[in-house]
Amino acid sequence: MTMGSTEVRVAEADELAAILEFWRTAAENDNRPVDTPAALAALRLRDPGALLVAVDDGAIIGTVIAGWDGWRCHLYRLAVAPDRRRTGIGRRLIAAAEERFRALGGIRADAMVLDGNDRAHRIWAAAGYLRQDEWSRWVKPL
Repeated sequence: MTMGSTEVRVAEADELAAILEFWRTAAENDNRPVDTPAALAALRLRDPGALLVAVDDGAIIGTVIAGWDGWRCHLYRLAVAPDRRRTGIGRRLIAAAEERFRALGGIRADAMVLDGNDRAHRIWAAAGYLRQDEWSRWVKPL
């Protein structure tokens, strides 16, 4: 998906280190395990189409993980470069993820969003996502 000079596409193997660096400044990193090169490589190996990037003039300016487990569609790590926010990049990443899910047969997507991340709440709401109050996320470090 290309618009102007910005392209939204599947991340390439040689971009993984740059994505990890991008997340250090552009992503919400509180209350979550640290991302590692091994974890990102494992994601790409397990589901090569899951990690989507927005690229402009060779620079990564946005990401989203569109995970598909064969049954459910999960969205993680939506991040946009601070100087490119509110320009439609997040919306384009979400649309590309939804397009991927539809092609795989998905019928509903969920997004992992921290309760305190008000900026993220606005983009997800604008994209048509609703907070689901009847579910809680339970986690256990392994």
